[in-house]
Amino acid sequence: MKTGFQQISGNPRYIKFVEWGKLIAITGGSQAIVQIAVLVSGIIIIRLLPTEEYALYTLANTMLATIIILADSGINIAVMSEGGKVWQDSKKLSIVLSTGLDLRRKFAVVSLLISTPILAYLLLHHGASKINTFAIIITIIPAFLAAMSDSIYEIAPKLFQDIKPLQKNQVSVSIARIFLSIVALLIAPLSSLVILAGAIPRIYGNIKLKKIASKRVSLNEHPNIEVRKSLLNIVKLSIPGLIYYCLSGQLNIWLISFFGQTKSIATIGAISRLTMGLSLFSSIFTMLIIPRFARLPNYKNIIRAYFIRLQLLLIAVVGIILVFTWAGSKELLWIIGPKYGGLHAELFLAMLSSCIILLLGSTYSLYSTKGWVMHPSHSISVSILATVLSLFLFNISTLKGVFYMNIFVASVEYTNCLFYTFIKINKISNSIN
Repeated sequence: MKTGFQQISGNPRYIKFVEWGKLIAITGGSQAIVQIAVLVSGIIIIRLLPTEEYALYTLANTMLATIIILADSGINIAVMSEGGKVWQDSKKLSIVLSTGLDLRRKFAVVSLLISTPILAYLLLHHGASKINTFAIIITIIPAFLAAMSDSIYEIAPKLFQDIKPLQKNQVSVSIARIFLSIVALLIAPLSSLVILAGAIPRIYGNIKLKKIASKRVSLNEHPNIEVRKSLLNIVKLSIPGLIYYCLSGQLNIWLISFFGQTKSIATIGAISRLTMGLSLFSSIFTMLIIPRFARLPNYKNIIRAYFIRLQLLLIAVVGIILVFTWAGSKELLWIIGPKYGGLHAELFLAMLSSCIILLLGSTYSLYSTKGWVMHPSHSISVSILATVLSLFLFNISTLKGVFYMNIFVASVEYTNCLFYTFIKINKISNSIN
């Protein structure tokens, strides 16, 4: 006769609960180390870099994020979507990844050529010397090149839920970044050296990722014409929106870069460091949830129920984060130093903005993995209308006004994404395809 524990331990729901518990513990524990390492390195940089240099560092990293998005242009989402359909066939999955990598390289060249002159102008505009400007541009290139392939390499392990090697790699890269950042700052408090210190571990991590992916797929397959067409179908619809969101997603930095003071850029950069704690949950979500959603059968009731549960989970997490920020703003501001003290309201608004962007980005990733792409004419027009309206509602010459604008626009975009996703779900057949 089975004991009560044996009956419980044999229950499929209990087994699934334990499985998820282990995955979340592994992923959450590793990501906690990664995010602590990122926070520590960020605080060291904030405290040791002069305000002017930190402003240049913020500009360079903002542009780096922009050119990475432009070089991707939806390729990563397209590869995840196509890979989710054939993930159990190693040969087909290998072809999808190889084709995605080939597209990424071609898009990278164009992105770099467009973005470099803009970065040079902004750096010079905010007081960087020609030598310093050249040094910063040269040092972001290694990080950019590593980013061109690392997110593609991660797709196969994510689909197969090979979580441990991915986590080990991220932890080692983050710890190396702290060490090299300290070394760079001891040599000289220059933004270019700090950027290079962050790029070197990323290159190492990229090499390790390739080895991890190679255990599941071959990365030497020739690009396939039919697969390229399928990927480009998603990319063509994604490009206009991504270009627009590259600009609007960092609107606070761009507005202040062109119309504000250098010190304001440093302030936004410093506060934004504290919002990076959201990356812990975002990383877990991307690692565990997104691939599983991509693998779900095309069945309305399953997808709708899964999507609603995920939205409730996201909203609950966001609520907890905002309560913690409101209660502990004094302690959080102490972390980044006395230069940025007294910004309690700005910190909460920045966190609220980042939380809504987390909801927006997570929802976008979920529906994109099913191969759904909102038509750019709709998504961009909604965002532009919200942005124009916010210009009349808020005073964007102040930090608070810029944050209010971000919150308003992100809220409208998130609501739009929710409506779009439910419309797409309702169009799915009730029978499994």
